[in-house]
Amino acid sequence: MNKEELLKLSPGELTDMGICPTCFNRENGGALYGDNSDKLLYEDEDIECFFVGNPRADGHMCIATMEHYHDMSEAPDYINEKIIRFAKRFMQIIREVYECERVYMCTMCDGPNNHYHIQLIPRYSHEKRGSGNFVKMRKAYVFDKDKFESVRTLIETYALEK
Repeated sequence: MNKEELLKLSPGELTDMGICPTCFNRENGGALYGDNSDKLLYEDEDIECFFVGNPRADGHMCIATMEHYHDMSEAPDYINEKIIRFAKRFMQIIREVYECERVYMCTMCDGPNNHYHIQLIPRYSHEKRGSGNFVKMRKAYVFDKDKFESVRTLIETYALEK
């Protein structure tokens, strides 16, 4: 298939073909997922941190590697350590800013050629505890400027300290 034909496929179809949709998106200027500037919280040479475009809860976010790794077992230790440090701080920030009860962390890099990332999924006090929170119905992302700026400022401050 040529590039134009590939651009018409869904992320799932690309994954089934052995093409990482995250890498494909980066290589093609955001062609799959569009402009994520209203979701991007932090980025450096190793990781990018952003709110999920189809979240399972308000405050649902993702930390992804810049390089392609299939999962945690392939990534260098320094990347995994960085992701865990950032995840811990983001969990604290999300609880503070979104006033949720817990933030669950999961990774599921499934498919022939997926991209290593973790997701942080808030659980609110009115929701049941348990693994069902990992598969809550997705909804549309709603940009909240105040919360976005609070989270971004707090993580940028954290990154400068590291």
